[in-house]
Amino acid sequence: MTTIAFLACETTLPGSAQRRADAFEHDLMVGALEPALSARGIALKVIDWEADIADFAGVSLALLGSSWNYQDKHADFLARLDALESQGITLCNPSDVVRWNSRKTYLRELAERGAPTIPTMWRETVTYKGALEALDAFETDRIVVKRQIGAGAEGQVLIARSSLPGPEWSFGHPAMLQPYLPAIAEDGELSLIFIDGAFSHALRKRAAEGEYRIQSIYGGREEDYAPTSDEIAQAQAVIDALPFDAPLYARIDMLRDGEQLLLMEAEMIEPYLYPEQGPQFGETIAAAIAKRLQI
Repeated sequence: MTTIAFLACETTLPGSAQRRADAFEHDLMVGALEPALSARGIALKVIDWEADIADFAGVSLALLGSSWNYQDKHADFLARLDALESQGITLCNPSDVVRWNSRKTYLRELAERGAPTIPTMWRETVTYKGALEALDAFETDRIVVKRQIGAGAEGQVLIARSSLPGPEWSFGHPAMLQPYLPAIAEDGELSLIFIDGAFSHALRKRAAEGEYRIQSIYGGREEDYAPTSDEIAQAQAVIDALPFDAPLYARIDMLRDGEQLLLMEAEMIEPYLYPEQGPQFGETIAAAIAKRLQI
């Protein structure tokens, strides 16, 4: 039987004392993948991406899965991906895609290729003065400061003109600054999932009352959503704008601005792919994996 790996981390592995509150998403992904892969003669092995390299013996392909601590170990993570590829293991998604996608400056490149994005300032450091400059430049009362290498809104800061941080404040990471758009709380975020460049399924993510972050760890919830053909086309245009062939999986996160959808993220490293909103997801991705393995 062919074996593939599902890369996890110390905070998503079942039984871990450090397990995250949203690690149930890891369980749902594995639960959707295992039976569909098994039906094709493929075994799924969950492995901590930081495990001894010997633990990957016999693995033909590795899904990046729930390696949700990579942003704090970026260099080590990329080095491990290189090591796996050097052993002949196919990565999904490949290391060159991960390198490009792991620094959010990729959004600037997609904007240059025609993708509508949220206005953004890029800074290596952000201080109190820089936050004021962004509030003025965007002519807004609230901005969001995000890590350029980050995931799951970790470390993200919402700054309001009415409650500024102290003059000594600094963000501490290379950052992207954007105006806060009320649509995130009012309308929610749309996620459209693509497998091998083809639309699979979609959902709407909504923030909890009094919150703006839509991730489940912050109380966010998901709703079934049937996108229009125009919405699918707008997300497909992002896939088509990628500077490489469409990878095995991609989650395109978008926010409505009138008739237009603005790109928030094109997630191609270790995104949660919401199998509960796509009942066919397990079989669809299993078929794509089998094609890659030529079995």
